[in-house]
Amino acid sequence: MSNARMLPGGPVAEAILADVRKRVEAMKAQGVAPSLATILVGDDDASAGYIRIKQKQAAELGFESPHTHLPADAKQEDLLAVIQGYNDDRAVHGVLVQYPVPGHLDYDAALQSLDPDKDVDGLHPLNMGRLALGMPGPLPCTPAGIEEILAFYEIPVSGKNVVILGRGATLGRPLAMMLAQKRPTANAAVTVVHTGVPDWADYTRRADILIAAAGVPGIIQPEHVRPGAVVIGGGVRYEGRRLLPDVDESVEEVAGAITPRVGGVGPTTVAMLFRNAIAAAERA
Repeated sequence: MSNARMLPGGPVAEAILADVRKRVEAMKAQGVAPSLATILVGDDDASAGYIRIKQKQAAELGFESPHTHLPADAKQEDLLAVIQGYNDDRAVHGVLVQYPVPGHLDYDAALQSLDPDKDVDGLHPLNMGRLALGMPGPLPCTPAGIEEILAFYEIPVSGKNVVILGRGATLGRPLAMMLAQKRPTANAAVTVVHTGVPDWADYTRRADILIAAAGVPGIIQPEHVRPGAVVIGGGVRYEGRRLLPDVDESVEEVAGAITPRVGGVGPTTVAMLFRNAIAAAERA
């Protein structure tokens, strides 16, 4: 029986997107249509699905959404040429290369060729550097969405013991930097552990706020969580169409508050993408 307070991402995303919508209208009133370009390589079902979600959201918010779909056997230079075209296009304010790309392509090299000011994922090395130094810039969307969830539900973070299980470049690492920074919605004592730490559960059991970012289905079980702790499920893995979260369902029985298995961090990730995109359009 779950006593945990649910922390759905939907209401958080709606609040973020309401603000984005106002900013889009203000830009259009000045005669500028904000534009978010997307690039998909190959025919991966999940990736194509993500692109459709983003295009639908773009249309609802009033963004232009040019899209390039390259075949699965596209060469690295084909991908770089498309990115360069969007870099040079003054009418395009944000560019998203859908991850993952087919195995023979170098995603990191593609990311580095992107204009950092058009990087709506916040993952360009320059923007990661800005984050590390506390300089303004686009923030990685999933970590930024997690900070927004905690803020929206008024979960105190300042001075709290936050443990992140997972150190990936898109989630665990940037989130650790963000939640340690001196801001009212951050300012925590942050510990990063991972599956290479034999006694990682000793750390997670001490957490006031536990963030699962490992991408290992069901790795977080009730015995890994301090009763009453806040649990955020950030890591997921797909098997075909099935979504396999890091946090086992039974954790609801011990947690004080928890993100739902579906509709937790996902909606806020997409919302933060558009917040980055409208900020890029405003800067341009």
